[in-house]
Amino acid sequence: MSYKWLKRLILWIPTVTIGLWEYVRHAILLPYVSMELGNVLAPVLVFVVTLTLLRGLFAKLEQTQESLQQERVAKAAFEEREQLARELHDGISQSLFMLSVKLDRLERETSDPKAQAATQEIKSTVRRVHGDVRQQVESLHHTPLPSKQPWLQSIHHLTAEMEQTSGIQTTVEWNVKEDVLTPKQKVELLAIMREALMNVQKHARAGRVIVRGGQLRQSWIEDSIEAAFYCEIEDDGIGASSAQLNKQGTYGLKMMQARAEAMRWSLDVSQASPQGTIVTIRGRGTAK
Repeated sequence: MSYKWLKRLILWIPTVTIGLWEYVRHAILLPYVSMELGNVLAPVLVFVVTLTLLRGLFAKLEQTQESLQQERVAKAAFEEREQLARELHDGISQSLFMLSVKLDRLERETSDPKAQAATQEIKSTVRRVHGDVRQQVESLHHTPLPSKQPWLQSIHHLTAEMEQTSGIQTTVEWNVKEDVLTPKQKVELLAIMREALMNVQKHARAGRVIVRGGQLRQSWIEDSIEAAFYCEIEDDGIGASSAQLNKQGTYGLKMMQARAEAMRWSLDVSQASPQGTIVTIRGRGTAK
């Protein structure tokens, strides 16, 4: 039922009810029901009809309004990501590319072996950072969560994309309900998961990745349910601790930690058994 029809029914039902009551009262019940009693029964009847019929319509209206609000939040988040992607591409990415070109020219013009070695090292760092920026721009351009696409389908789409680009086998074991996370939380969690999978592709030399999700507990707080959840990305690669990932000079882990802190979540990187790495995100998502 459309939003317009909901508003019409909410307006029409009380009007039609009081009209029918007055007709029946004057045409049939007038010998049995006095004018005073009829005047008292009229608002009572409208109230009863409102409770029985309009309550469902009001609930449907609130659900429609909430759905529209979620779509607006998701759209606003995606527009912010698009703006950030444009700024990265037009600013940092182009500057890094120009710096790489100048370093190539400098390397050709110098004959000092030490200077050439230093130039080569700087070029390697610039290209690595440039590659990271390009991946982040691509990630930002990717729609994080289409408004009508189920959350679990978005995760499967992310893992399927990884399988196609890297050949790493992925498995999803997801037991977090759709309404546990808000649209913004889903966007941020999916971005963290994407960055973790990128790190697996670049550093882990893994053959398999498992994405797990589950709920820890639920508690009633005021008028909402606050549900704790966890998300794990486990690979069977060479293994790397958070300290080792920071040593590698990549910014992926720092970006994941920054996103998690912004959502007041915890993020931990640990060794898997017998080998590999586990990235664990724990936090709270509010479902109304």
